[in-house]
Amino acid sequence: MGSPFNLVLVAGDQRQANALAEQAYNLVDSFNHIFSDYENVSELSQLNLSAGSGKAIMVSPALWDIILLSRDAWRKSAGSFDITVGPLSRLWRRARKSKNFATTDSVLYYQQRVGFGKLQIDTMAHTVLLPLSGMFLDLGGIAKGYIAQKIIDRLRSLGISQALVDAGGDIAMSDAPLTANGWIVGVNIPETTDSLQPNKLVLHNISVATSGDAYQYIEHEGRKYSHIIDPRTGYGVQSQRNVTVIAPNGALADWLATACSILSIESAKKLATACHAEILIGTIEKNKPVYYATQGFKRFQTAD
Repeated sequence: MGSPFNLVLVAGDQRQANALAEQAYNLVDSFNHIFSDYENVSELSQLNLSAGSGKAIMVSPALWDIILLSRDAWRKSAGSFDITVGPLSRLWRRARKSKNFATTDSVLYYQQRVGFGKLQIDTMAHTVLLPLSGMFLDLGGIAKGYIAQKIIDRLRSLGISQALVDAGGDIAMSDAPLTANGWIVGVNIPETTDSLQPNKLVLHNISVATSGDAYQYIEHEGRKYSHIIDPRTGYGVQSQRNVTVIAPNGALADWLATACSILSIESAKKLATACHAEILIGTIEKNKPVYYATQGFKRFQTAD
């Protein structure tokens, strides 16, 4: 899905580790062939091609599962997380590449094709209908975390209880490695690409995802627009935040990191708490980093 994928695991010997890693990467490839919009022949791409045809498409169990998870995320996030944002994602991807800010008319045109409520889902037949030509589902805000969690679950079923999967920054993990207290995860200082906060995260049997605009953005008339698109406005968010979410599973951490980059800080904290997750929001105020967190986030951090 256009991102690096890394796996760390503790096994009995090198041969076992290699065999397990091969199984894991084969499973990653199978999910990529379903969820990726970078592959023209993926199941998702074929579903997107059906937009406007009037034809309901029966989807695989994995794609059906993630669409239902995405519907739940859309409802819980008050529409801030929406996998139908694809037309706008592609518009702004082209704008960043060409360094030409999208016109108001083009944003309005593509925004008319966005809205999870427009999807027609048949829960009995497991079919999905994209009624409007130009609709496009984009699973980039949930699928990597989903896949990371599935790999951890598969390894656990094979007897591997100490593993970490990093799918482009969406991380899922099982038990801590060897004698460690947990997996050590760094958190970026807002608006930086390689500067980390001094207090790291110590985690096990949980997932973590971080979202921010330090790498992908476009500037226009002195304003910085993130690659994270607010489906309700059609434009990238301008809040200059770094959002880190710790959640029970990878898919949840992934979509919460996106939604909480769009919502107000208070709404983001309420949403995370309602989903049994913890969140840290770093932002820039008066040229200095300022942090907002849910009450339980600090228990995962090392001391300063």
